[in-house]
Amino acid sequence: MTIQAQSIADTWTGEAITALKQKQKATWEDGDYAHFAKYMEKGAIEIVSNWQLQPGQRLLDVACGTGQSALPAARLGLRVTGVDIAQNLIDSANLRARAEGIDAHFDQGDAEALQYEDATYDVVVSMIGAMFAPRPDRVSHELGRVLRPGGTLHMCNWTPDSMPAQMFKAIAKRVPPPPGAISPMLWGDESTVRERLSGHFTNIRLSRKLYPKWRYTFSCDELVTLFRSTFGPVKRAFEAINTTEQQDLFNELREIYRTHSLPDGNGGISIQGEYLDVIATRR
Repeated sequence: MTIQAQSIADTWTGEAITALKQKQKATWEDGDYAHFAKYMEKGAIEIVSNWQLQPGQRLLDVACGTGQSALPAARLGLRVTGVDIAQNLIDSANLRARAEGIDAHFDQGDAEALQYEDATYDVVVSMIGAMFAPRPDRVSHELGRVLRPGGTLHMCNWTPDSMPAQMFKAIAKRVPPPPGAISPMLWGDESTVRERLSGHFTNIRLSRKLYPKWRYTFSCDELVTLFRSTFGPVKRAFEAINTTEQQDLFNELREIYRTHSLPDGNGGISIQGEYLDVIATRR
């Protein structure tokens, strides 16, 4: 099934892929991702702290968002570059870096066609980011190309059964993806990841984990409202459907968040979001 989907994606014309990329860019630039990401930032810092990064290493964060993983790496003394398709997220990350006096630089760019030279980086990372690029084989190639031999790749990708996967399935029922689109959640499937990375990487280590410290101080109803107003994919899905469908989607998302969270006893919740932790070495 993966191979068939990949062959379909590879037949997209230049105009089709350009239109898709423009739509993706507009989606991720919509809403207020900088605010949305604040609730996941503590978890990102914890994940980065466990990556055993070394000061002075050159690190590239692919699909970096507003710098949730790049900035913590820079604080550890790494020479950090981040790249993302959404210009406003890049602008936010650069502002944060300058405000903190952090040695990090962020560029607008495409995970499928990175603008950096071969073998430039000691470490390449992508935390819930590059998995959303539409052509995974091109992403795999680029992640390997810019990484030096012996360098390390770190990825965090939602698993197919995770809360975010269920959320995107609920959206896709109402706003279908383009024909031939490959599910981003296959980046959270062990066999698929091994297949995608095996051409460029060795010592591929995979483990399923829960995203840490993903907490909200309010109810599941309010969480739907937060996603609807700040998270581009959810915001655009609501805007694309009628009032009745909006209420149905609201109810389904509320149930998804409820079944994938634990109450904190104070009216808030902790999301149980499973991701695949990927570590691999460049051949």
